[in-house]
Amino acid sequence: MNDQNELKNMGLKATFPRLKILDIFRRSDQDGQRHLSAEDVYRLLIAEEVDIGLATVYRVLTQFEQAGILVRSQFDGGKAVFELNDGDHHDHLICTNCGVVEEFTDSNIEARQHQVAKDHGFVLESHTMLLYGICPKCSEAGKQAKPILRG
Repeated sequence: MNDQNELKNMGLKATFPRLKILDIFRRSDQDGQRHLSAEDVYRLLIAEEVDIGLATVYRVLTQFEQAGILVRSQFDGGKAVFELNDGDHHDHLICTNCGVVEEFTDSNIEARQHQVAKDHGFVLESHTMLLYGICPKCSEAGKQAKPILRG
């Protein structure tokens, strides 16, 4: 299915800004950079000499999130980042030094989270797991993990 039809099926008109922003997410996903902020998208548009304002970028990202095309995450109180919604659940490892985000899936963790919810009488609707630490690249460069404060 092409992007114009996908947008129409989601109840959105296939406008130039929507098509261009969706294209940016598709290309960044192929390049291995799945998580983009509104500012990242805006910078990529500027680099391509495309005249779409930052306010329009924010508006389109919100529309895409509401339509289920994108998923929003907010890592460690930072700015929101978006990624294409591929329908598969995954969790994230975040480097506290350079900010790199790695995705992972683990069936044992997933099963345990569902069991914990069940043990507490919850019907699980959704969940997010974020693990913070130092990535291999920063670790090799001698960066140290920040101590975990326990309260």
